[in-house]
Amino acid sequence: MPVRVKDLMNKICLEVIHGDEELFNKEITTSDISRPGLEMTGYFDYYSPERIQLIGMKEWSYLQHMTSHNRYQVMKKMFQLETPAVIVARNLEVPEEMIQAAREKRIVILQGKAPTSRLSGEISSYLDSRLAERTSVHGVLMDIYGMGVLIQGDSGIGKSETGLELVKRGHRIVADDRVDIYAKDEMTLWGEPAEILRHLLEIRGVGIIDVMSLYGASAVKDSSQVQLAVYLENYDVSKTFDRLGNSAEEFEVSGVRIPRIRIPVKTGRNISVVIEAAAMNYRSKEMGFDATKTFEERLTKLISENEVSHD
Repeated sequence: MPVRVKDLMNKICLEVIHGDEELFNKEITTSDISRPGLEMTGYFDYYSPERIQLIGMKEWSYLQHMTSHNRYQVMKKMFQLETPAVIVARNLEVPEEMIQAAREKRIVILQGKAPTSRLSGEISSYLDSRLAERTSVHGVLMDIYGMGVLIQGDSGIGKSETGLELVKRGHRIVADDRVDIYAKDEMTLWGEPAEILRHLLEIRGVGIIDVMSLYGASAVKDSSQVQLAVYLENYDVSKTFDRLGNSAEEFEVSGVRIPRIRIPVKTGRNISVVIEAAAMNYRSKEMGFDATKTFEERLTKLISENEVSHD
């Protein structure tokens, strides 16, 4: 997903020191950020001009000890055609030589109020999420008790209807039909809707409904972590379904795995309530309370006691 300098400006609330509309449309291609301390000493062997250049207190202090001529020469060498923007943190005063070089090389200069480390974290987090490779999957993503649950299944099995029932029960819908999922980090999956489908839900026989208009802002969410996958499939007596919660099945995107459970669907079974219970059970396991383990321990104890009594 392309990210432009103006997107970053609006998200992080940065003040424009130098730039125009054409430069604000320059694309940011990497989430990596450069702190050009070595470059200010003249060492450019491993310089990455395609990165956002972040000037903090250390870099700014070093610039203050340089002559005006040297500052200008270093800035001219730092500012390249592919450089998307230079950001000065902590509301530090921007040297005139930097502005002059930016005018000549057509580079945006922005200024932020936050400390350098916090500003760097905010920028990295935003760019990581926007630039991450996305995988589109068919399904419904719900926020159930604050936990992201991806509901999948064969076409026509009732995923959207289940999502609507969950909304009526007080939960929030993130995406219907197409869910764009990406790895936020090595351990976390994140999901969001396609922009054209945001807040919309398709119900067969009714058509497309706007969940936000019908149920209010509390019924929708723009994005969510994906923590549990649920696969709905038609009930078949010939199939074996997990009854004790020992399934090791997983759902994987970009090398990140989350648990997946399969729920049989048949007439008279309230799937939304079952999914609610599955979400709460998963949360309970994450907190160290495993009902399956408790049952197995009780069963082992019962067997042991019966063996003793028979002896």
